[in-house]
Amino acid sequence: MSGLPWAVAALAVLLALGVDIALGEPRRWHPVVGMGRYLGWAGRRVAPLGDCPPGRDMPAFWRGAAAWFVGGLACVLIAWAVQDLAMRLLHPWLAAAVLGLALKPLLAWRMLRDETSAVEAALADSLGAGRARLSRLVSRDTSVLTASEVRESAIESLAENFNDSVIAPLFWFLLLGLPGAALYRFANTADAMWGYRGSRQGRCWEWAGKWTARADDLLSWLPARLSAALMLVGAPLAAWRALPAQARITLSPNGGWPMGAMALRLGVRLGKPGHYLLFPEGRVPQAADTAAALRCTGRIVLSIGLLALLGGVLP
Repeated sequence: MSGLPWAVAALAVLLALGVDIALGEPRRWHPVVGMGRYLGWAGRRVAPLGDCPPGRDMPAFWRGAAAWFVGGLACVLIAWAVQDLAMRLLHPWLAAAVLGLALKPLLAWRMLRDETSAVEAALADSLGAGRARLSRLVSRDTSVLTASEVRESAIESLAENFNDSVIAPLFWFLLLGLPGAALYRFANTADAMWGYRGSRQGRCWEWAGKWTARADDLLSWLPARLSAALMLVGAPLAAWRALPAQARITLSPNGGWPMGAMALRLGVRLGKPGHYLLFPEGRVPQAADTAAALRCTGRIVLSIGLLALLGGVLP
């Protein structure tokens, strides 16, 4: 376990969620921005220029793995130092405050909620505006999507990123403390920047990003299934039974779980054109379904906050 007293960990989670909901993302000194700068610098040195040649490129693989370990170790050591100093030098309540403020930038519920809502609002204005706003959430080409596909993509992104940006950081914080949350956030950020098959932006990531992709898969495995279970709380038994089959439709070993759970929860189809279609017998999502998806994830955040409050104040 994290080694933190349960009350300290619970109060830190409560404060992190409270600050996130009230203030959103910090404008300066954001640790994820620092992670991104390191990954951008290292990526130019580990991924070769040009198209990907056939066969394995083990030198690129080991360069990527080594750069990942250096960055991950730095994140863990910094987080461990913050946690250790707070616990040794401060009163437990002050230590919880420090840990909560340090945990906050490693999760992002308000930004995810606001961006998803903004896609729906833009789509109500025009299809072009909806496509443009969606491009801030997803890496796929949004210029050819229909209105229903824009909405599907927004709900999918909400479900998948709810795991990546909320449940998984909290899971690893409660399990391994601030170092666990920091390592997960680094791994997830690295996967977003390096975890591509083939070439991207003039560099070959097929092997340079393979370690990164596998590390993120491993660290997200349990949280993704936990996220799916939380989304289906109160849903009919048939939805629970259908979830494993839906989760296997996507190539990702983890992304299909929260996305499939959200499709089943809402009774809508969710898909990526040319790649997969989750719950194909479901109806086409409407604006009310985006609102329902936001309420579902919002209730989970509220429940976590209430449990953290109880954990922090009960003996």
